[in-house]
Amino acid sequence: MRRQRKAKIVATLGPASADQSTIQALFEAGADVFRFNFSHGSHADHQQRYDIVRAVEKAVGRPIAILADLQGPKLRIGQFADGKIELQAGQEFTLDRDATPGNNQRVFLPHPELFEVIAGGQALLLDDGKVRLEVQSCDGQSIRTRVVNSGTLSDRKGVNVPDAVLPIPALTEKDKRDLKFALELGVDWIALSFVQRPEDVLEARALIGDRASILSKLEKPAALEQLDAIVQVSDAIMVARGDLGVELPPERVPGVQKRILRVCRQHGKPIVIATQMLESMITSPVPTRAEASDVASAIYDGADAVMLSAESASGAYPIPAVAIMDRIITEVERDPLYQNMLDAQHETPLPNRGDAICSALRDVTRIIGAKVTVTYTSSGHTSLRAARERPMAPILSITPKLATARRLALVWGVHSTISEQVHNESEMVTAACQTAFKEGFAKVGDQIAITAGMPFGQPGSTNLLRLAEIWAQ
Repeated sequence: MRRQRKAKIVATLGPASADQSTIQALFEAGADVFRFNFSHGSHADHQQRYDIVRAVEKAVGRPIAILADLQGPKLRIGQFADGKIELQAGQEFTLDRDATPGNNQRVFLPHPELFEVIAGGQALLLDDGKVRLEVQSCDGQSIRTRVVNSGTLSDRKGVNVPDAVLPIPALTEKDKRDLKFALELGVDWIALSFVQRPEDVLEARALIGDRASILSKLEKPAALEQLDAIVQVSDAIMVARGDLGVELPPERVPGVQKRILRVCRQHGKPIVIATQMLESMITSPVPTRAEASDVASAIYDGADAVMLSAESASGAYPIPAVAIMDRIITEVERDPLYQNMLDAQHETPLPNRGDAICSALRDVTRIIGAKVTVTYTSSGHTSLRAARERPMAPILSITPKLATARRLALVWGVHSTISEQVHNESEMVTAACQTAFKEGFAKVGDQIAITAGMPFGQPGSTNLLRLAEIWAQ
């Protein structure tokens, strides 16, 4: 089943999308990757959904990626004696280490590490920024603040600290248990929440090894200070605009999104734009025009994928949400301006053989009008480098490894297929022509461009570019 577009769709599974018929319908509507949100649901829930996705994958005959999204170190206040309180602008309010239920003067903050880094003049944002506190002082036991804006505050609301790098591990004990379970399931991607430093990614890499690829979620301003380093050690990046939009002023989020996109394109790392893309479709059968424009803007900017969260996990219209996102992407990619913008954003190839070959591949497909770019890959490296070039022709990725094919389902322009390992150039050309014809990318007489690494099966050895013509099959 071939997609007629290049950017991909990530759909989150949840209560509204837990049965096989809905999950298959989501795939048929356009979902390429299914996200399991480990902030919600039990391991038994995720096991059931995993089994369903793999059954759908077998039924449709196309590799599907599964992304396990770890909760990360989410900070929360304690509880109140009456369940909630009202705060008035200008009043004093204290967060302390006393575990007793709070009132409208104080509340428990069960994160001792925060007391080490909080200082006067910094801001604390509660309940997704609905309540803003200005820190007056911190003595190691209590944080005295002044309430900036009035609001209601209830039990266990989240705390954001935009002005400090928090001395907290990227993986909590819950995350480690979830990670172990996800890897045993066989997920393809692991999403790390609240990444602040490259060391956070390396810590996870030591536990994950090569069993899954790592997607780093950027949702704290501190991550922007080491953006290049984080991108380099990650396999992919997500612009998680929920918490990022809380900790940054709203007017800065679009520019930050474009900056992250640009750095990812420079390094050839896939990037996912997420959060509130079609938010109104949680309760409405159609999106707002602003939401449609938001999705379209991410595609025009060259994003690899766009993501649905509550829209597909708990909303009333999960399948229409995927379908309209598919239509928006398709419409953008038909626009001649889209290719012009990709050409204008084209990055200078890095000084290595892989980039040199894939840069030439991009030019060759354009000059000869190749119908498809065929990449032979074992690790996925060749297909990733080809995708970095954003060629006009679709990328037909052929690999002998199912795990590689699944991971590439997240990557712009890549249509993954499984094939036996080839052993020489003649076998490679034959298999490329047969696959391109069978998958509907080319017909008899069409030109195709092929790239691979020799010797075959050796990761990171892209060094071959070959042209071929489809003959009678």
